[in-house]
Amino acid sequence: MRIVVKVGTSTLAHATGRLNIRHVEELVKVLSDLKNAGHQIILVSSGAIGMGVGKLNLPGKPSDMPSKQAAAAVGQCELMYTYDKLFLQYNHTVAQVLLTGEDVDHPERRENFENTMERLLELGALPVINENDTIATAEIKVGDNDTLGAIVACCTKADLLVLLSDIEGLYTADPRKDPNAKLIPTVEEVTPEIEALAGGVGSSLGTGGMATKLRAAKMVTAQGCDMVITNGEHPERLYDIAEGKDVGTRFVAHKA
Repeated sequence: MRIVVKVGTSTLAHATGRLNIRHVEELVKVLSDLKNAGHQIILVSSGAIGMGVGKLNLPGKPSDMPSKQAAAAVGQCELMYTYDKLFLQYNHTVAQVLLTGEDVDHPERRENFENTMERLLELGALPVINENDTIATAEIKVGDNDTLGAIVACCTKADLLVLLSDIEGLYTADPRKDPNAKLIPTVEEVTPEIEALAGGVGSSLGTGGMATKLRAAKMVTAQGCDMVITNGEHPERLYDIAEGKDVGTRFVAHKA
């Protein structure tokens, strides 16, 4: 299968913004193993701004655009250095791809991106994709990596998009507030009732919330791609997800 895995800042970094080494090492090991099993893997990775915050010893995530972009520039180097080093242990070569919203909205640039991705996968590389935060401003931003993951899955005609998040999946209510909230294992259609279950944004370091995840689900399922939301603390669950087992919440692709 061609699998796009989106990993959020909350999985990659501690609350301090510093790298969560155990999580990242485990994630790289599982993705390398899935690649060894014959799957094509594309990683959409958050974390550049968060890691830049840690590297620059800033007190927290900056609120002004130039500081965010400076943190992203520093953090992106650190992020790719880490992935390069870790994947190399398992004999896998990573490729960095930075995108803005304009790149995928512009037909010619989108085609260039699709062709490059196809060739990278043919050559056996593992693309690591992030938003080009250093130059993207509000007008040209995709905005969050859930949406970016969905765009990448659609452009590459992926079979599966997995969103690794700080939550187990979609619940009947907010599990952080309601002890009776139940996990919904399968969603056949993103209806207005399902959309009503989405709360606000997620963790303090990230930008995504359940609403962005449901938007991503609508995009990819319409293109014939399944999507799963699960907790990024357990990268080993990717094995079960790849085998189609019940993990987190699976949004079922629309059959053509």
